[in-house]
Amino acid sequence: MTARITDAETLQRCIGALPGPRDLKVIDHLDAYAMRWLQASPLAFFGFGDAQGMAITLGGGAAGFARPADALTLDLPQDGLDEPRLARPGQSFCSLWLLPGLGETLRINGQVARVEDGRIGLGVRECYLHCAKALIRSDFWQAQPAPAADPLTPPQAAAQSRFLVLATVNAAGQADLSPKGDPAGALLQADDTALWLPDRPGNRRVDSFRNLLEQPRLSLAALVPGQTRLLHVSGVATLTTDAAARARLAVGDKPPRLVMRIAPAQWALRDSKALAAAALWPAAEPPGDLDPADIFKAHVRLNRSGGVQAAMVRAVAAVPGLVRRGLDQDYKKNLY
Repeated sequence: MTARITDAETLQRCIGALPGPRDLKVIDHLDAYAMRWLQASPLAFFGFGDAQGMAITLGGGAAGFARPADALTLDLPQDGLDEPRLARPGQSFCSLWLLPGLGETLRINGQVARVEDGRIGLGVRECYLHCAKALIRSDFWQAQPAPAADPLTPPQAAAQSRFLVLATVNAAGQADLSPKGDPAGALLQADDTALWLPDRPGNRRVDSFRNLLEQPRLSLAALVPGQTRLLHVSGVATLTTDAAARARLAVGDKPPRLVMRIAPAQWALRDSKALAAAALWPAAEPPGDLDPADIFKAHVRLNRSGGVQAAMVRAVAAVPGLVRRGLDQDYKKNLY
């Protein structure tokens, strides 16, 4: 493998410059939109860990299975998680919340505050909305419930997967989850020594990749929409722009800008009680009072960043209909 990426400057140059201030859509609490999203969400992916590495699990149940205790604390039941033992006080956590029918996902990061009396308290450090491309590319909400698949090997499961969530952590112990989606065969490929995962156009924040440059151990959970069995992988990642690696994961005539090589330390297929309890498919209609464009605008307004560039972005976002049109155009023209 050639053209390995080893520094943040090369990484950002490969992905492309950010369209605005990096964290302008990030707020440090749960606002009214985030609380409403949690009230309607039946499923979330969670990463728990520290600077030595992350483990990933799912939580799910009826809509609102987790609830905000206040604007800075999220409360969820231990028995709502597939692996509640992963959550321990003092650890970093990252989470990604799905809402049936919507491509965007809510991301909430912070620290585990307490685990007691069958409940987990999570202290919120970051809250923001993520773009819809991963779920669009995977046809996530178009799936129907599928019967249990015939027994598969992990490489076979990887080849069939269309959606995954990647958990990483930086050297300071700050965690991040990132969704990835593609047609089967283009999301994950396995050979004799590694798994290969492409990076498609997104929001260009590159949080996960920056983390991997500092601490290359990762965890991921991959699935076929409609099924409740997950492929769990943990391993060590390297990033590359190698032409052959990119060509093997092209969609149509568009290869990814970079590829992640994962040397699996462990991989296993597991049924997810949380995914089954969430009953995601067929997808319900999303709540009529949650418009992602409105949430993006609200979070930009609530963000405390100063400076001329931040003020310009806020002014542009305030133009009626502009954020919605921008999202629609981006999702249509920049999937690959």
